[in-house]
Amino acid sequence: MTEEPIWNQFLTERDKAVFAASGYGTRAGFGKRPALLVIDVNYAFCGDKPEPILESIKKWRNSCGEESWPAVAAIKSLIDKAHEKGIPVVYTTGVRREDNWDSGSWSWKNTRNGEVVQTKTNVDGNQIVDEIAPGPQDIVILKQKPSGFFGTNMASYLTLLGCDSVIVTGTTTSGCVRATVLDAFSNNYRVALAEEGCFDRSQASHAINLCDMNAKYADVVKCAEVLAFFDTLQAGMYDLPKGSQHPAPRLVKTAAA
Repeated sequence: MTEEPIWNQFLTERDKAVFAASGYGTRAGFGKRPALLVIDVNYAFCGDKPEPILESIKKWRNSCGEESWPAVAAIKSLIDKAHEKGIPVVYTTGVRREDNWDSGSWSWKNTRNGEVVQTKTNVDGNQIVDEIAPGPQDIVILKQKPSGFFGTNMASYLTLLGCDSVIVTGTTTSGCVRATVLDAFSNNYRVALAEEGCFDRSQASHAINLCDMNAKYADVVKCAEVLAFFDTLQAGMYDLPKGSQHPAPRLVKTAAA
């Protein structure tokens, strides 16, 4: 029996009938030269350990709690396969000035925006979690707004790599993932979302945004299908960075937005 989509529990019968009649949700299919995007899987969004979300957000106001960590494991499986096949892995994470001036419009919608997280381990919220830390041939893009494309070199780098499509993972499904998906779609990339590799602090927002993106902008697929697709690709198709021993760009010690 076919597994029902996660979003069906939130849809009315009218909604289901409308989607069935409208023609939305057609499978677009994978491209020929994908990049794997890992959106904002850092300590600010995951917390520094698996724990219930209401505990985690006491320290990390943007944390998605314990649901972050199964997704991190799923993302790691995709990253490992991408590395094996020489497929580009592009990470995003946030960056701020020490005085948080460049938070800009983020400060308008959250009363805790000015907090600087202090933990026993002094973990930087913008640091990508160690379990999937970028390798020397991976690309890290620093951003200040939801989309991985807005104000960044994302499109330029995808052009340099000759990519025609993206596989998107990360957080939050309703925020930075969705914004990145819409910009990728708007730039005429084929877009897939690895379902188990996306997560959100709100269960309803996660499910409904997957529904909406699957209807109009992307294919929501299981990680197993992405892994099988990666296996069909010829290894060594891309001119990846050669790798560097130079340190990564310094991330400012402030909570990501």
